[in-house]
Amino acid sequence: MDNLVEAVKNYMILFLSENLPDDLYFHNIGHTYDVVDAVCEIGLQAGLSEEEMHIVQVSAWFHDCGYANTYIGHEDESKKLAKLFLDNFGCEKDFTEAVLKCIESTKYPPKPTSLLEKVMCDADMYHLARANYSKYDKAIRREFEIYLGLVYTDEEWQTKNCNFLIHHQYYTDYGQKVLSKFKDVNIQLLQCQK
Repeated sequence: MDNLVEAVKNYMILFLSENLPDDLYFHNIGHTYDVVDAVCEIGLQAGLSEEEMHIVQVSAWFHDCGYANTYIGHEDESKKLAKLFLDNFGCEKDFTEAVLKCIESTKYPPKPTSLLEKVMCDADMYHLARANYSKYDKAIRREFEIYLGLVYTDEEWQTKNCNFLIHHQYYTDYGQKVLSKFKDVNIQLLQCQK
């Protein structure tokens, strides 16, 4: 199974490098690397088994690859590519289904049900707790302007950003006990009004 994770990693690095648009300032290969690292960190804290760790790692590598084809609805494209790869690799049906559910759970608004889906959702939003959050904030704003035509004044963006941070919730114990504390620091730094 370790060779599956390695195969997925090698395939996705090449796929994302060659297929993602250059003007994806947030949902780029760097974000994928961040989410892979985050699922490992959160999964370890959640006590996931080795197979469960493989599921969340594979999910993290595939979760945003659909941006190569479309912006809105990218999760469905990601799931198609993941299923094709995993079927060709000869993965068990249960394993593939678990990966697809983890990818599906990252749709907004997230509705994770299993622990694996909760780990995946928390990893996808790990950047909200990072000390350099403003870098991610600027990147997603640029992406929204380019791909969704959403142009905000600084004041409008501040309000939208604060509302998102305040209303966002982490799902795992680690997310609630650790990541949310760091996210709260970012909320204070942005001077959000709760």
